[in-house]
Amino acid sequence: MKLNYLVLGTNDMAASVKFYEALFDQSDVTQLMATDRMTYWQGPDFTFAVAEPFDKEPATKGNGSMLGFTLDSNAEVTRLYTRALELGGTCEGEVMHRGPYFSAYVRDLDGNKLCFGAMATEAA
Repeated sequence: MKLNYLVLGTNDMAASVKFYEALFDQSDVTQLMATDRMTYWQGPDFTFAVAEPFDKEPATKGNGSMLGFTLDSNAEVTRLYTRALELGGTCEGEVMHRGPYFSAYVRDLDGNKLCFGAMATEAA
């Protein structure tokens, strides 16, 4: 079994799309399609989307929820962490070695928690 897709809620679709388009701009994740309430991106093994909630209630961050992206290098972890902060995201854990991983944590514009991580096989 493997993960098929993940959807994060947003209260500002235009700002969320702008954030993720810029975050993914140097990766193999590309926008697949958009509807009036959802925008989808396709990665090599997954689909990711931001959506306005179906029930029309405000989107809220999931307390204890997190989306983790596995990256190929420490440099890519650092690049995405820095880029997310430049785009208005907030730090939830600076870039550093954590056990066998090199990782960093941010929150997107809606407060959703993201982790960027790579196996810590190279110097920081």
